[in-house]
Amino acid sequence: MATLFVNSATGSDSAAGNQSAPFKTIARALSRAASGSIIQLAAGTYSTASGEQFPLEIPSGIKVVGNETNQGRGILIQGSGKFVSPTAASQNVTILLANDAELRGVTVTNLDIRGTAVWIESTSPTVANCTFTLSKREGIFATGNANPAIVDNIFRQNSASGVIMAGTAKGVIRRNFFQNTGYAISLQAQSAPLIVDNQILENRSGIVLTGDSQPIIRKNRIEKNTQDGLTAAGKSLPDIGTAQDLGGNIFQNNGEFDLQNGTASKIFAVGNQLNPSQVKGLFELGIVTPTPTPTPTPTPTPTPTPGGTNFIDISTHWAKDFIERLAKMNIIKGFPDRTFKPDDNLTRAQYAALLVKAFELAPRRQATIFSDVAADFWAFGAIEKANRGGFLVGYPDNTFRPDQNLTRTQTLVSLVNGLQLVGGNPNSLSVYIDRALIPSYATDEVATATERKMVVNYPSRDRISPARDIARGEISALIYQTLVATNRAEPINSPYIV
Repeated sequence: MATLFVNSATGSDSAAGNQSAPFKTIARALSRAASGSIIQLAAGTYSTASGEQFPLEIPSGIKVVGNETNQGRGILIQGSGKFVSPTAASQNVTILLANDAELRGVTVTNLDIRGTAVWIESTSPTVANCTFTLSKREGIFATGNANPAIVDNIFRQNSASGVIMAGTAKGVIRRNFFQNTGYAISLQAQSAPLIVDNQILENRSGIVLTGDSQPIIRKNRIEKNTQDGLTAAGKSLPDIGTAQDLGGNIFQNNGEFDLQNGTASKIFAVGNQLNPSQVKGLFELGIVTPTPTPTPTPTPTPTPTPGGTNFIDISTHWAKDFIERLAKMNIIKGFPDRTFKPDDNLTRAQYAALLVKAFELAPRRQATIFSDVAADFWAFGAIEKANRGGFLVGYPDNTFRPDQNLTRTQTLVSLVNGLQLVGGNPNSLSVYIDRALIPSYATDEVATATERKMVVNYPSRDRISPARDIARGEISALIYQTLVATNRAEPINSPYIV
């Protein structure tokens, strides 16, 4: 992996681009970079005055890196150029990010009228540990079917917004700091990102939703914004917390309302810290927590020891019938204290062990050697079988992440791919009011699972909650319905089967 060095003060574009003889411009380094290259920027200002040509287009697989430890302080990329968007006409843009491009540890400013610092259109890049400040419109604009990771950045004093998403953009906005930056986050059209662990303070408004946007909003601190903490308009339908997956957001001291719903639909906002008198419109608040209650990270647990089928903690649980049927088939087991713990999360390693019990995992490919699964790991054999059988794959960095919680989307994709089920029509996803949250890569598999009645949604049949971690009771229902779909089990009557 080659590293090219750039120094706007001492470099030369006729130099070799190494540490002792850096290039002068980012543009020159980009012209010489191959996929996998890192472009390392020295402190300084990168602008038209130093020879840059805007917009800078960072190609696929290229990393542009400054100083991540201080969010790019002292490494400023400032400028603007015309970009004709396929969906949004002519734009004034500083940086364009291609698929799998990375921008890390720099400060970006666009002083042009309606200027955008970073434009992301139908690509899946990473923007991390950067500062976006003083742009005349927004720090980041993501549109098309963009799926960016926007993580650990600072957005401050941008005229319109910190982040705008439009089109069918998804992705994640995580652990960012938004302050005095117009609308901190503005979602339009059918955008549906996960917004989690952000600090959203002292902006004009915190989160503003229009169109058909459907974000998932968890564990954010949204306070002291001049107008509202969160405003929903149009046909937007955010998930701000449910009884099964509490919001954990803190809304306080916002100028007008903490939450304002201007839509005709009820919005679920369960398990947040807020003042009910600062809520306007139709919301389901459930229990309003006086203090934020973070969800603890579950402790990885090996396959439970046998505890019979008469579990003492499922008598009123919605998944009772599914759990008992699987237990009688010796596919799942309880714990020594005769509990099943139906609402506990399931890790990827535990899921692999469950797959071995539920299905014949005939090998279809060579096993992947995962760097984080040692040969003496308790689930090594199950992970290898599930991987060879086509049910489970790893991550691009050659890890499996065995202790990571499994999500509902990952479960459905795994079952459909492992059993080689095909034929799903994307139109079948119209039954889900949160269908925009289904990742693009999973739409075919979720459609197939839906048509084969493998999907079980609690408490609402029309809400699939694709990004939520799956619980032991839920996985029991999905596994059982998969056995029904493949003629290995008798159907069960349940109001939660889609």
